[in-house]
Amino acid sequence: MSEAVMPTYARIDLAFERGEGPYLYTAENRRYLDFASGIAVNSLGHSHPKLVAALEEQGRKLWHVSNLYRITGGEELAKRLVANSFADKVFFTNSGTEAMEGAIKLARKYHSHNGQPQKYRIITCDSAFHGRTMTALSAAGNEKHLDGFGPRTPGFDHVAFGNLNELRAAISDETAAIMVEPIQGEGGIRAASMDFLKGLRTVCDEFGLLLILDEVQCGNGRTGKLFAHEWAEIEPDVLATAKGIGGGFPLGAFLATDKAAAGMVPGTHGSTYGGNPLAMAIGNAVLDVLLEEGFMEKVIEIADYTRDRLENLVASYPAVFQEVRGSGLMLGLKCRVLNTDVISAMRAGGLLSVGAADNVIRLLPPLVIERSHVDEAIAILEDVSKNMAQAA
Repeated sequence: MSEAVMPTYARIDLAFERGEGPYLYTAENRRYLDFASGIAVNSLGHSHPKLVAALEEQGRKLWHVSNLYRITGGEELAKRLVANSFADKVFFTNSGTEAMEGAIKLARKYHSHNGQPQKYRIITCDSAFHGRTMTALSAAGNEKHLDGFGPRTPGFDHVAFGNLNELRAAISDETAAIMVEPIQGEGGIRAASMDFLKGLRTVCDEFGLLLILDEVQCGNGRTGKLFAHEWAEIEPDVLATAKGIGGGFPLGAFLATDKAAAGMVPGTHGSTYGGNPLAMAIGNAVLDVLLEEGFMEKVIEIADYTRDRLENLVASYPAVFQEVRGSGLMLGLKCRVLNTDVISAMRAGGLLSVGAADNVIRLLPPLVIERSHVDEAIAILEDVSKNMAQAA
């Protein structure tokens, strides 16, 4: 591994040369079934023909012009996102953490625009993850991620995930918004209950707060709907998303209602690269697939099948696994043994996954997987589990 690369990642000594569908291949042609998907990014798998075609076509025409000019592909993508969501306005970014920063800025600007600049604090949840900028790290409050980067950015109050009573008690005259992941990813694939999500909407309406949902990881079809909050039949005021929206190309966005975004006028926010023609072409291609008739129904069907197979696995190997978590194709296996040991053994068997807090393994396959891919993954997991159960 190159000494020139800053060692901020404990990288696995494994390099891939190409990918196709749910598979990755090394230079030696060793094949791996990819149930990490670049951490929920490669939503349509690797080298999806529609995305490759969009990249090649746009790449021959125009890559970047800046937001000094109209970008027709961005106007089209924004229009389609609005038509298929709660939102009226969209701002495009390059990443999830930028989308979160924009959502936070919008919430503070909303109250300042309405004559209440003292309302700037945002209530967030324990075990959250909102990105790696200083503001996003402070919003999540994870001591491990903040160590050595003090002082914290002020303005965030943390409460237990899923506890409406504690959340209500944290509201003050300075509270501007509540910001929550419908499914915590990094925090251990912990899904909020429908009652909790509905309660958030009720509390925000009662106290005049904005509801910000972080759907960076759980959005863009991963739960079988375009956005995860739709299962609770609520609408946020602001939503940040990224990862799967670009299918592997760096792209993020924050979406908002007209009311919430009223203060976001020229000069209040910007991005040099955000919404560039190349990203917009690929984003539109991803949305073409996600919005195809029957696509979400197939995601739900394969997600149900995957969960059933995982539940049977947990029941068969109770010394290795404790429970299945999550929703749709954002699933987690809570381990009784070290999750890192299981992940290493899975990788040795040709199955890629990614860890999370609370000793959880994240299973984030492409949304286009078939039952045969699930069966292949379960067969590898069964071999791993059998060996670990015998060693225990």
